[in-house]
Amino acid sequence: MKVILLEENRVEEVKEGYARNYLFPQKKAVLATSVNLQKLEKKRETIEAEISARKKEAEEIAKQLEGKELVIKAEAGEEGKLFGSVTTQKVEEEINSQFGISLNKKDINLNEHIGKLGNYTATAKIYHSINAHIKIKVEKL
Repeated sequence: MKVILLEENRVEEVKEGYARNYLFPQKKAVLATSVNLQKLEKKRETIEAEISARKKEAEEIAKQLEGKELVIKAEAGEEGKLFGSVTTQKVEEEINSQFGISLNKKDINLNEHIGKLGNYTATAKIYHSINAHIKIKVEKL
């Protein structure tokens, strides 16, 4: 029996008993009729369009961030050692305030610990395989 698995949006061949006793009562599948197959195709097209739009938006954000220098002012001692450190939270806040781009701190990867004044780099994961490399300059406050 051919059914459409609703969670995965794909057509699958399953045994009739499995479909009638488990998939249909749990609303995990519907019978693969021509009407349901047309609905599935429309749903796939919608999902593909959404993914394409998100990817295009992510590429634009990556272009805006790529090669830009983020200046972070922090309190430091005589030898340039910071009182505390620069975290992904701070980088996220500065990106939002300086460039107007909202990112999640979990998507920012500091390539090294930022505990002194100087130049650093970070990688921001914008969308699945789209990353932006950000230059960070830590200056004394």
